[in-house]
Amino acid sequence: MSSGNSLDANYFDGIFAGNDDPWSLASSDYEAAKFAHTVRMLDDRRYVSALEIGCAHGVLTQKLAPLCTRLLAIDIAQGAIDAARKRCAKLLQVRFDRLAFPREAPAVGGLDLVVLSEVAYYWSDHDLSAAGDWLSQNIAPGGRILLVHYIGETDYPQTGDEATTKLREILGSAVAVVHADRAERYRLDMWTRR
Repeated sequence: MSSGNSLDANYFDGIFAGNDDPWSLASSDYEAAKFAHTVRMLDDRRYVSALEIGCAHGVLTQKLAPLCTRLLAIDIAQGAIDAARKRCAKLLQVRFDRLAFPREAPAVGGLDLVVLSEVAYYWSDHDLSAAGDWLSQNIAPGGRILLVHYIGETDYPQTGDEATTKLREILGSAVAVVHADRAERYRLDMWTRR
């Protein structure tokens, strides 16, 4: 059981204010391989309405966009949203919004894809529960949830394994596991809404 609170906007605003690419998302071979794996898992179909939670500077957003008719990318940090908008300026199907999900959730429904890449481990148990409730109500039957999380030790409220396991338990029979894969440093899980 997590004893910590979710990390807040001040934490992320500080990270993005001090570094143009705080997690080397645009320059790391590890991140490039992880993003390629993510896109390979999704590129068997086109998504009419998709949501990326925790878009950071839009590196993955840029790679997801060709698969989507409409993609809403959200982040808790304004600096991240500003950088992502700039990176994805030519991608007309992408919109951005600053939201502290799950406390602030977009007014969307009928989603056929939600991507949570390196984000759920920042949430408390309470927020994981709120995220699960929101997901179960806003993903269309047959829609996908894709999670990608680092599996090493963190000083976040959850580890990647804890966050994924807890969210899966919260969603229960609302989703079916389509794919579960572990790489050396991350896990990738894909679920579909029943």
